[in-house]
Amino acid sequence: MTSGYRYLEEIATADVAFEAWGATREETFLAAADATLNTMVEEIGAVAPRERRVFSLSSDSLDLLLFDLLQEIVYRKDAERLLLRIRDLRIEVAGPGYRLRAEAAGETIDSGRHALLADVKAVTFHRLAVERTPSGWRAVVVLDV
Repeated sequence: MTSGYRYLEEIATADVAFEAWGATREETFLAAADATLNTMVEEIGAVAPRERRVFSLSSDSLDLLLFDLLQEIVYRKDAERLLLRIRDLRIEVAGPGYRLRAEAAGETIDSGRHALLADVKAVTFHRLAVERTPSGWRAVVVLDV
């Protein structure tokens, strides 16, 4: 199974919803991060890896861990004007919850090089889910735009 994502038109009309998948939790989180970035910028491949950020997050559930990761991408866009793509990600079971370490790389928004799409304001809890499937993992996310 390869990882990927698709936008879900039927879930939210004023927001952007997507489903991401992968063979592992990590692949699914990476696909969800790419879908979030692709909601903001037309061509995620145009985001050069000029600056690096490392995120260490923990949560009691995978749903909330994904929420925190995606919210970090949105926050960096707003606070630092950085478009970030997650390059490496590890998830570990930590007691009753989970711990995530992610490395992201990207660059400052340049309207001459980055065709901006929607301005994602936040990740929502509406329909948020991360679940194991017979073929791997699946996540559903709704973004407030």
